[in-house]
Amino acid sequence: MNRNELREKIRQLEGLTDDERSALLELLNTQKRYGLVWEDKPEDVEERLRENLPVLTEVKERAIISDNPDAPNHILIEGDNLEALTTLAYTHAGKIDVIYIDPPYNTGNKDFVYYDDFQDEYRSLPYVDKEDAYRHSKWLSFMSKRLKIAKKLLSDRGVIFISIDDNEQANLKLLCDEIFGESKFVATYFWKRTSTPPALSYKVRRKLEFVLCYEKSNIPQRTFAQGYIDGGDVPLLNNGNPLGVLKFPVGSVKFNIPDGTYSHDKNHKITLLDNVLVVNGENANEFKASGHFKWGQRNLLNEVAHGTFFLIKTNKFSPRFQKANRATKIPSNIIDEEVGVGTNEDAQKTIREFNLNTKFDYAKPHTLISYLVKMPFWDEEHITILDFFAGSGTTMHAVMQLNAEDGGKRQCILVTNNENGICENVTYERNKRVINGYTKPNGEAVEGLHNNNLRYYRTEFVERSRSPQNLRKLVRLATDMLCIKEDLYDEQKAFAGQKSIKSVFRYFERGSKRMMVIYNEVYIPELVKLIDLAVLPKGEKIKIYVFSPSEDPWEGEFVDVEQKVELCALPMAILNAYKRVLPKPKDKIVYVDENETHVGTRHALSAPAAIEQQELSLFQEGGES
Repeated sequence: MNRNELREKIRQLEGLTDDERSALLELLNTQKRYGLVWEDKPEDVEERLRENLPVLTEVKERAIISDNPDAPNHILIEGDNLEALTTLAYTHAGKIDVIYIDPPYNTGNKDFVYYDDFQDEYRSLPYVDKEDAYRHSKWLSFMSKRLKIAKKLLSDRGVIFISIDDNEQANLKLLCDEIFGESKFVATYFWKRTSTPPALSYKVRRKLEFVLCYEKSNIPQRTFAQGYIDGGDVPLLNNGNPLGVLKFPVGSVKFNIPDGTYSHDKNHKITLLDNVLVVNGENANEFKASGHFKWGQRNLLNEVAHGTFFLIKTNKFSPRFQKANRATKIPSNIIDEEVGVGTNEDAQKTIREFNLNTKFDYAKPHTLISYLVKMPFWDEEHITILDFFAGSGTTMHAVMQLNAEDGGKRQCILVTNNENGICENVTYERNKRVINGYTKPNGEAVEGLHNNNLRYYRTEFVERSRSPQNLRKLVRLATDMLCIKEDLYDEQKAFAGQKSIKSVFRYFERGSKRMMVIYNEVYIPELVKLIDLAVLPKGEKIKIYVFSPSEDPWEGEFVDVEQKVELCALPMAILNAYKRVLPKPKDKIVYVDENETHVGTRHALSAPAAIEQQELSLFQEGGES
């Protein structure tokens, strides 16, 4: 029986509710003939997101701000990573260049915590153990939800690295093939985790762990590199290659032997098929030679066209080549001390040096993260990196260290929950000490990496039902997210002579960036007058986020200053971004206040009339709040 016949039978079955019938049809449509299949296991956090919308609010007392006005802004988010990823789907969709994650390996030894409604009451934390019949399904459900959002965050040139071991490596590879696409697979790298593996098994002593790598888009010309190969010439001969004949154009070979005419000699490494006339240290004639060359004629001519030249240093006539541009060193799939990457033992030593009174048995060394981050972007220093399994905060440490080494302005975003105080007492404290400086247990002082800003956020929630109150609350609480989105944090006390009124508008400005958030659309005409008075550099605009119950940002109201503004309606921009990643809501009823009807004109929506009149008079008088 084919699928169409099954669909028809399901439609005709009696005794099924509409929901049951829809569920059966959906199950039939999603079944796969090839690929990874698992039992979906809902999490508590997923159910929470059916009723609530997450936002990010800054914990300002934890902010660490550099004296350097050009210091990059690094973000630390305390909260469940599924909730945090949802907020980033608005602030950073298509903006993340590198994702590195070190998720739970699902070893069955209390490393994977999974909150759901089926948790046994006697366990204080819902660890997934080896006896759990749905152990792998829970892990795949958990990872799938997060990786699907992660893909949306990656820029077109973005790359994701995922650390894993044998417990889920095979499943993870199939899952990533499905989410990112099999053709986007770059490599499985093998990191040397330890030099002294424990003899816990009678069959193998494991030294290596895996790092899976996928890219968002196939970019044929992209080079993964460890950097540049040191300058110098390279042999053109390789005895393992078959004999071939090359024709060397005039002036393409430089000689460190006297000028003159040279013919073949048995001591030569190549067979000269023509005499060579050397004048002023170069070949004055075209000549042919036979040898075990690495290149063919077409490759030789292409290299010469790009500035490559050849060298004959001695009478042995052993040709070498020198490229005009520095060559890149392509990495192998082995990551160990030979490329400057440490082990798990090195990572533990580093953590002990911070005096954090904590223990991370399976931490990654910051040198591993530095190596991975730099590999796909070896020639760029202004990229954004995300780690949503932040743990002890190694990734941010690695990014700041890279910036210190090469003067880069890389930005890092970390996400972790605060289970057992890890976010506050470990992730934050470690990177705070990296920035401010610290003293090792042996008394050695370590200078801080002061040219960095660190901003701390927590997830908060707004009810998902679209009541007028909830829509306004979402816009009010989303302001810190807008600062993250625009990378603009410098709030100004006034705009065009009018002091800001937080229930009406807030204004941010730094350099060429300007942002205004309008919370009450009643005051748009007065704010338009202020914008008209503002003097902006030619071609620059103010990004205006304005409350609107629809997707229209009151465009008609800003006609007189349209050359000065870029408009965005809130909260619809946020809701549209969330809609692409959130689970379906339980309550699908949309509440609409009669006064909220948006027909292209302004309405007094919810602010008490007395307060509105008082604030409006401030605008009319140009007074202070």
